[in-house]
Amino acid sequence: MEDQLNVFMKGNNLYTDSREVARMVGKRHDHLVRDIDGYIDALSQSPKLGSDNFFKESSYTAGTGKPYKCYLITKKGCEFIANKLTGQKGILFTATYINAFHLMEDKLKEHNQDMFALPKDYSSALRELADKVDENNKLKETNAQQQQLIEEQKPKVNYYDIILSSKNAIPITQIAKDYGKTAQWMNEFLHKHKVQFKQGKTWLLYKDYAAQGYTKSETIPYDKYDGETGTAIHTKWTQKGRLFIYDLLKKYNVLPLIDMNGFDHK
Repeated sequence: MEDQLNVFMKGNNLYTDSREVARMVGKRHDHLVRDIDGYIDALSQSPKLGSDNFFKESSYTAGTGKPYKCYLITKKGCEFIANKLTGQKGILFTATYINAFHLMEDKLKEHNQDMFALPKDYSSALRELADKVDENNKLKETNAQQQQLIEEQKPKVNYYDIILSSKNAIPITQIAKDYGKTAQWMNEFLHKHKVQFKQGKTWLLYKDYAAQGYTKSETIPYDKYDGETGTAIHTKWTQKGRLFIYDLLKKYNVLPLIDMNGFDHK
């Protein structure tokens, strides 16, 4: 009798091949397949016993290219076959398949040791899923914010831009007020015209605009409800960005209040 049994994973289940089992128990493979066919016929008589829990039909190709029938056998299926064996042959096969399946299970546990534990119930699963989604969204927002900061710093590396260092950078609320609009209206207008996008609760410029020196962002710490310190991006528009918004709005006949009253724009 062979003393090795190959166990592998297919889908979410562990199996061994009927050809392996046939070699191990010293039986012709076609005879073992015939026996398994009989076992499946018997199991099908009871609606509570699914044969797939024991045996799963498969096939292999011989050297002639002709396909032949075989079975994928679960741990329960091996136990089923072992119970039909007698004497030393049955004892050795039982010990071998138990060791082989346990070894593979241990390897899988070791591989997945860093994975989070499976939830105990449906509500726990929903909570864990919601936490994961929230965590991923926060990571995306943080990465997007960091990317904008990087893009905004590029002009400083390449050349001295007086606008970026200007102390006159102002929030979108103030710019919107110049036009008699709300900050929400102004943000939606810039979003509609592909200037900025919203990541979480933060409006960020698309990459092509983020590198132009239109905004100046600051990272501001704040106290979270759990006592930890979080950070948020506070974005202001530079005078260069303010002029960009003016030119964009002017294309759509949206003028600041001072221009509408007959004064020159400054």
